[in-house]
Amino acid sequence: MQPVCGRFAPTPSGRIHLGNILCAMLSWLSVRSVGGRYLLRIEDLDAMRCPRSLADLIEDDLHWFGIDWDDGGSAGGEQWYQSNRFDLYDTCYQQLQEQDLLYPCFCSRAELHAAQAPHRSDGTYVYAGTCRSLTPEQIAEKRKRRPPATRVRVPDRVVSFVDGCQGRYTENLAQDCGDFIIRRSDGVYGYQLAVVADDAAMGVTEVVRGRDLLESTPRQLYLYEKLGLQAPVFYHIPLLTAPDGRRLSKRDGDLDLGVLREKFGRPEPIIGMLAAAIGLRPTAQPVTLQELAAEFSWDKVPKEDVALPEEILRKA
Repeated sequence: MQPVCGRFAPTPSGRIHLGNILCAMLSWLSVRSVGGRYLLRIEDLDAMRCPRSLADLIEDDLHWFGIDWDDGGSAGGEQWYQSNRFDLYDTCYQQLQEQDLLYPCFCSRAELHAAQAPHRSDGTYVYAGTCRSLTPEQIAEKRKRRPPATRVRVPDRVVSFVDGCQGRYTENLAQDCGDFIIRRSDGVYGYQLAVVADDAAMGVTEVVRGRDLLESTPRQLYLYEKLGLQAPVFYHIPLLTAPDGRRLSKRDGDLDLGVLREKFGRPEPIIGMLAAAIGLRPTAQPVTLQELAAEFSWDKVPKEDVALPEEILRKA
């Protein structure tokens, strides 16, 4: 049986917050509870938005919280930063191109929103294939006006998989997402391609991330198939919300590790709060990650989003 290899892959566009650290905690607990290998990858595809200083700050926060890793991060070298892995993405891009799966898309965001209607409660859009059948002459003419993004063709096919936390999830690629972007018009590769290429190259067998990314998984499974790569097992965890149901985010500055470190001084009370909120412990007593790892089980983790109790927010 292949040893478990998990990872945490933050985007350093802001200070890590309580929702991020919950994801890091559960992925670490899942791996360490079975004696697996744990990696840290920095997802700084858009290097302009992700300065190295913020990546270093995330590492410092993780160390303070008690999360360690076997490889990756700044100590692992530049290959653990996505901004330095474009050669790998180029190779994958070429493989897809050789299968005639890619085409240029010249649609602006405004045009996409004007032409489509949202298909889910999250307001996401299904691409109608506007640029799918452009002739070489049309492509050449449009290139004069703007550089294109690149989309991958998807079939009218159902993709189904069993998520370790959410259970079975099924999606029709053509009807539920449509052809999707794998490279932006500025040449920066998209999340869907980069995460598949990196997880496969790094030997990741288990991916733990927020359930807001559940809908991305069928697209990624399609890329794994077309690139001839082994897909990992997925666990999409519930999101942390404020008591009113509002999702915690970097943008709002809710409960980031800078604030929490200053208020608590040590990680055990925060770990205890999270453990109680997510169902790993009956009460919010301070606890170490090592203590939680000894008793960790995915059966305890709920599917639905978790609202932090008012008293926890006041304490924080």
